[in-house]
Amino acid sequence: MDISIVIPLYNEEESLPELTEWIVKVLRNSGKSFEIIFVDDGSNDNSWTVIEELKKKYSDVVSGISFRRNYGKSAALQVGFQAANGDVVITMDADMQDSPDEIPQLYSMITEGKYDLVSGWKKKRYDPISKTLPSKFFNFTVRVFTGIKLHDFNCGLKAYRSKVVKSIEIYGEMHRYIPVIAKQAGFLKIGEKVVVHRPRKYGKTKFGFERFVNGYLDLLSVLFITRFGKKPMHLFGVLGTLMFLIGFAASAYIGFHKLWAVSHGIRIERITANPYFYIALAAMIIGTQLFLTGFLGELISRSSSDRNYYQIEKEI
Repeated sequence: MDISIVIPLYNEEESLPELTEWIVKVLRNSGKSFEIIFVDDGSNDNSWTVIEELKKKYSDVVSGISFRRNYGKSAALQVGFQAANGDVVITMDADMQDSPDEIPQLYSMITEGKYDLVSGWKKKRYDPISKTLPSKFFNFTVRVFTGIKLHDFNCGLKAYRSKVVKSIEIYGEMHRYIPVIAKQAGFLKIGEKVVVHRPRKYGKTKFGFERFVNGYLDLLSVLFITRFGKKPMHLFGVLGTLMFLIGFAASAYIGFHKLWAVSHGIRIERITANPYFYIALAAMIIGTQLFLTGFLGELISRSSSDRNYYQIEKEI
């Protein structure tokens, strides 16, 4: 099969028939074999009933998966990735703000351009400034920290080589950082395409301002997991050792200063009356705790089932 379209959705009953008709028209005209996988993320409207009707109408290309409750977009994408059979997997949102007309060119960029992943860039957006301004700052921050030169990490319209989605795991709200996770897995050819962003025609957005706060917390998690997930001692061990040495040096200085003063008959306050002694002691304790955290993390990492899991690209 050439293309799998994975569409996560939550309460999008109004847009599904029109979106499906548009996708089917575009892809049948392209001559590519395809499938459309709807993943209903615990909708409480009639979205699943609409998907069942679409399955009857387009039985050869439409399939659906329904969650018992709302788990989030990352979970929906992960399940959709597992079910996808196409050589190229394309994700898009169900609210019709992503245009299916972009699909053929995204497919070509993967198959002919040899990209592992192509992310859409909504260069012109039909969103209020309260949403676009924080989004620009967020994307700038992610570019700086990850080194991946994308303008719109959160764009739902993306294309992947099949091996990419079968090799990564996303959870929580990690869908924003699939390019980061893919890069860590060894898929380095990441491209970008300017795509049309359409005004929302049905329903309302399911994301609020809290997504920006959660986004930065998830960024810290992704950076830690990708860089130190299998070697936590390299982070906690270094920080712990540094903190301990700073505390030890400060304690030694305070102690030697006290001994020097006593040997010269100079009366100074007791060591325990010096506030810097307790700061130094706290630094030593924190350093020890950080070191032990890294040691325990290393033990857990060594015991994990995927400790020797490596991506093999080719064999002869």
